[in-house]
Amino acid sequence: MGAPVTIALDAMGGDHGPSVVIPAAAITAIRHPEARFLLVGDSARIEPELRAHLALAAKSQVVHTDIAVAMDEKPSQALRKGRWKSSMWLALEAVRDGRADAAVSAGNTGALMAMAKFCLKTIPGIDRPAIAAIWPTIEAECIVLDVGANVGADARQLAEFALMGAAMARALFGMEKPSVGLLNIGVEEVKGLDEIKKAAAVLKEAPLPIHYKGFIEGDDVGRGAVDVVVTDGFTGNIALKTAEGTAKQIGEYLRAAMGRSLLARIGAVLAQGAFRALKDKMDPRQLNGGIFLGLNGIAVKSHGGTDATGFASAIDLAYDMASNGVVKRLASDIAGFHSKLELEGAA
Repeated sequence: MGAPVTIALDAMGGDHGPSVVIPAAAITAIRHPEARFLLVGDSARIEPELRAHLALAAKSQVVHTDIAVAMDEKPSQALRKGRWKSSMWLALEAVRDGRADAAVSAGNTGALMAMAKFCLKTIPGIDRPAIAAIWPTIEAECIVLDVGANVGADARQLAEFALMGAAMARALFGMEKPSVGLLNIGVEEVKGLDEIKKAAAVLKEAPLPIHYKGFIEGDDVGRGAVDVVVTDGFTGNIALKTAEGTAKQIGEYLRAAMGRSLLARIGAVLAQGAFRALKDKMDPRQLNGGIFLGLNGIAVKSHGGTDATGFASAIDLAYDMASNGVVKRLASDIAGFHSKLELEGAA
């Protein structure tokens, strides 16, 4: 059994609040018996849910606040009004003050990013944090970033994203030198925006703890061509939403095809094991959770409308990142990267 890891949960965030967060924490508590929880939110709503999960209650502390950030609230308003009092802020504050090792929220994404940056601050040398997501591939899984934190990124920031994603891959996948690709409109060196070309030059020449494989295209992501896919938040978010929509579309096609005739329905019954495996592989709940990389602490964003299974996946991600010391690894990699850039500039 490993050392205890404490996760602060914004129990009021998302579409469902404690009715999803508490059962999700109970799932993680079974998977990781050494996990401990700070349940932040309205105790009058949390405690009735907690009474149905006595094993979880024994590992949890309720931190009361009756203030929650609305899902449609502007980030600037949330930061101004909800700071120091809201369930989202108090969960992040627990990480900042060392009372928790990670925070998880299904609340307003913009507000969570604004509060996380203000509360936890960025790692020295990081210009902007990025949201990283785990992406299913034919081979296994890969990490894609940024998927929504930054609209546009310059060459230096893209190089930093590469190091962030590599640190996450080493922690989650157990690989020493993850392969990295820059998402582009073609694999030829002459294609793409200037900043992407500049980032490619940096990643190719700098001695970094990654295996840089050059440009990749959109179809290479699902193929598992690299362990870490680097792009800006505008392109990454579109790619993520497109992939999710395509998965749902394929599911609907299969469902319609299997019910089209008696023979098709018989075939569906005979192949139900294979279809179940496919459904599990394509289930977005299994890989729910985007982590804000580049901060002095771990903050994970869950999909706002997910159920307990999905939210538990986000808590599991936070647990894995905390127990593997990702923040320290990333800080070391970034410091080394900028040191090398300074030496090269001086030369």
